[in-house]
Amino acid sequence: MAVVAYTEEDVKLLARLMRAEAEGDGQLGMLMVGNVGINRVIADCLDFIGLRTIRQMVFQSPGGFEAVQKGYFYQRARKEDMRLARRVIRGERFHPATNALWFFRPDGPCPPRWFNQWNTGRFKSHCFYAPTRSDCPRVY
Repeated sequence: MAVVAYTEEDVKLLARLMRAEAEGDGQLGMLMVGNVGINRVIADCLDFIGLRTIRQMVFQSPGGFEAVQKGYFYQRARKEDMRLARRVIRGERFHPATNALWFFRPDGPCPPRWFNQWNTGRFKSHCFYAPTRSDCPRVY
C-alpha cells in the first residue's frame, strides 16, 4: 500500500530524482534519497508545508533538489530505478534516512547540525538530517 498518492509519471519522476542525486551511492543510497523525498510529501512542516504530491516535492523552489537543474535528471527513467522508487512509495524506509527531510554531500565529515537540524548518520557520500518529532510529527 502506498504512503502517498502517485501516478506512473510520479514513479518515473521520483526514479529520475533518486538516480540523479545518488546513483554513485548505489541502490541503497538511491533508496535513502527516495525516503527523503517521500518524507517531504508526508511532512507538512517546516520548509515543506503545502507539498502534497511527488511532482511538487521534486520541483519545489526554493529549497528543492539541485539535480533538477542538471541535464542528467531529464534522462528517461530506467526500469530498475522505477522499481526502487516504488519501494519507497510503498513505505520502505532505510536508516539513516528513515525520518530525514534533508541530505547533502559534504567535503569532509558530517556536521552534527545543518541548518538547525540534527544529523542522523551518513551513507557513503551523503549526510542525512531529520527534524525533531515535535517539529514534524508526521515523518515519525
